[in-house]
This record gives sequence, structure tokens and C-alpha cells, in this order.
Amino acid sequence: MAIKLNENPALGDFLVIDKGVEVGGTWRDNTYPGAACDVPSQLYSFSFSPNRDWSRSFSPQPEIHAYMKRVAEEAGVLDRFRFGVSVESAAWDEADNVWRISTTAGEISANVLVTGSGGLSEPKLPEIDGIDTFAGEIFHSARWNHDYDLTGKRVAIIGTGASSIQIVPEVAKKVAHLDVYQRTAPWVLPRNDRAYLGVEKLGFRFVPGFQKAYRTAIYWALESRVPMFTGQLPQMRIAATAMAKRNIAKGITDPELRKTVTPDFEIGCKRVLISNAYYPALARDNVDVVTDGITEITPTGLVTSDGTIREVDAIIVATGFYTTDQPIAAHVKGLDGRTLADAWSEHGMAAYKGTTISGFPNLFQIVGPNTGLSHSSMVFIIESQIAYAISALTTMKAKHIASVEPLRAAQEEWNADLQSRMQRTVWNSGGCASWYLDEHGKNTILWPRSTFKFRQLLSTFDIDSYVTTPSKEQVA
Repeated sequence: MAIKLNENPALGDFLVIDKGVEVGGTWRDNTYPGAACDVPSQLYSFSFSPNRDWSRSFSPQPEIHAYMKRVAEEAGVLDRFRFGVSVESAAWDEADNVWRISTTAGEISANVLVTGSGGLSEPKLPEIDGIDTFAGEIFHSARWNHDYDLTGKRVAIIGTGASSIQIVPEVAKKVAHLDVYQRTAPWVLPRNDRAYLGVEKLGFRFVPGFQKAYRTAIYWALESRVPMFTGQLPQMRIAATAMAKRNIAKGITDPELRKTVTPDFEIGCKRVLISNAYYPALARDNVDVVTDGITEITPTGLVTSDGTIREVDAIIVATGFYTTDQPIAAHVKGLDGRTLADAWSEHGMAAYKGTTISGFPNLFQIVGPNTGLSHSSMVFIIESQIAYAISALTTMKAKHIASVEPLRAAQEEWNADLQSRMQRTVWNSGGCASWYLDEHGKNTILWPRSTFKFRQLLSTFDIDSYVTTPSKEQVA
């Protein structure tokens, strides 16, 4: 967003507030062993700044973070950032058509507020009795303590999601014993990861159009999976399930452990994970998979529902993030002083085109409600939303408009259609409880159509779907 604003200086001045110490977001914060992307490298980069230096088909965390820092530096936008500053509150001033923003570094005002706080930014700790009493080392996967040496320790990891399946194989190599606490087994497909050949790297760097063609081919390969998730071709899930079961059989010989790690819901209902190392790690002699629920944590270990006490030196919490209830929502106040959290409390998160919200003028969300993907790169969605926001700002400037806010009817129509499509998806009907669903049982996270349809729908700012306020010079 900063780069695109910088390319359009006529739109005005801008400031980026980031509570972190540098750019990178989730790739700055998640530094756990084995951290890497589940999306092919070629798609996990900005279309306007391809990375010629990816080492592998799936990028490790240090490479992704380095790429993001390099893009920001080369674009010359870092002087617009204020790092180590948090937004405490943002309130819409209807009289002056500006946002009044309170930060840890002082008060500022802005005509437009863009939130890019991300869906996987605030770690979620499990609500387990006694967790605060544990006397050993405990940390969340997104807040990894690199000063603590796990070598030779007895360790517990809670959770078997995307982070956990990357952590487990790395940690299992060095600890004396590892207990993996599994509430629900995930479906895990093979990870087709490999180092790029020298000839490929040369092609990316020196052959015009080669990398773009590579990227395009990967994009359409991933896009072809959409019908498997959205209900048009559920038969595709049969082949995917067979592939996942072969992955289990290849990594684990013990029939009981195979049974333990085989999910009882349809593939795709929860996030589909990829790994070649996870199942072999679970089969190691120093690893146990624990399926009994944790009832209590004591100063020295974990107690499960069968009464077993397992003593450990360290606990790794890999229980995900606040996704269906954005932490920032309680701090943003729109018309009538209502917060986003208030607006979403009754029916769950909702926006117009995942980007603007009725009752909150001049607020644009990057990665807002129902913009998440289960099959492709979020970078594609983010760029689509940014293009929409830039189109909105350009329209506002050209037409001398002070504020825009989506019509409630437009937002309701958008979400009614979205939720109608959602009913036939595997996410809603696959027989699981996932972080895609909120407390109302509504899927407020994912986009239930193709990514190219999303881009088409956000290609230009549709001002007729908005309430607009003329600027003072227009009124004069």
C-alpha cells in the first residue's frame, strides 16, 4: 500500500504506523525452526517486484523476510514508516471528515485510514487451568524464544496446525522427548519442495518473460483446485484424500498411530497442510502423539483427561491466532462512536468487498472479512484490494469527495451472496470445526470464489455503491 501511494503522489501525504521493529509482518514475527511458506515462491511475491533470487520452490522464512525488506528499501518508502509505534484508538470525526488517531507516540489525524494488521498477527493462547503457573519455559510459536536451548529437554507442543507441522520435525531432532498434543488431526499432503536448478535461476534472472510464464503456470495450477473447495467438483476431494492417506502410510508404519493421525472429516474442511517430514517425525521413538484433552497445567507438566501427568521442561504453544475477532476492531470507532467490534458483535465480521465497512467512512481494510484463501497466495488478494483503494482515492480526488462509506444495502447484498455460496463449500459442510468459522458458525474468513473473480469485482471503485460527502471546497 505504501509503495502504491508513493507512486501516486497526487493522492497526498501518508504515514505507516507499525508496532514491529521493521517491515515483514508475520514473516518478521514467525521465526520458529522450519518456518516456511505453504504457497509456491513464485506466487509469494509482488507482481510489480518479482524476486529473481528464490532458492527453492517453497520459500523459507528468512528469504521471504529478506525479500520484503529489500522491496521496501528499493521502493524508497521506509522513511514513511514509524516503527515501534502502536495505534491505541482511531475515531471518525464526522464534523471534519477525518480520523483522529491516538498512538503510543502521540496524536495524529488523517483523511483516510487503511488497516493492514493482518489475520495472523495476534497470538491466541489456550484457556487451560494453571497455564500461568507453569515453572518451565513456555512460549507461542509466533514469539519463539531463541535464547532457550531445547536440546535434550522434555518438551510439549500444543496444537497440530500449520506452524506445528513445521516445528515438530525440527524440534524432534534435538529434544530428549516430545509430546504432541493433538485435538484434531489435520490432513497433510506431500510438500513438492525442491531447490531450484541453476538453469532455472539463470532463466529467472536473464530470460525475458521466463519467470512471468513460470508464475502464470503455477497460478492456474492452483486456481484449478477451487472447485474442490467450493462444491462444484467435490469428486476432486477423493483423489486428494487418497494422496493424503498415502502420505500417512509412507511416513508411519504403526497401524495405531496411522489411525490416530487420520482425520474424520472431509479434506479441505480445515486448512490443508503440506509436509514430507511431519509424519516421519511423529513415528520417532522420542515422540508421542497425545489425543486426550488437557485439563490442567501444573508447575511441572500437563494433566490430561485420563488423569495422566506428563512432566516437561518446556511448552510450545502452537494454537494459532485471533482470526474471526480482529483485535484491532475494538480500537476503531466509526459513526455514532460504535467500534468495529460493536458492529460485528451480533452477526460476525462483514464488509463490502472485504475492504470497506458500512458505518466507517474512509476506512479501508487490507485482508478484511472473507478475503482469505485456502488454495493460493494472499499476495494476489492484497494487490487487488490495494488497487481498489487507490481507485477509490483517485475517484475521491477527481470528484472532490471528502468521504465514502458503503451503502448498508450494498454491503448486505454482497454478504448475502457470499454466505449463500459458502453453504455448499467443504469449509461449511465438511464436518469439522475450524478457525474459519466464528462463534455464530459463520465463515467470515474465506473467499468462496476464484481469485480472478475477486480481482475483477475490485478492478474499479464503484462509487454508486457508496454514500459520499462532498469536500468543503466543492460545497463552497
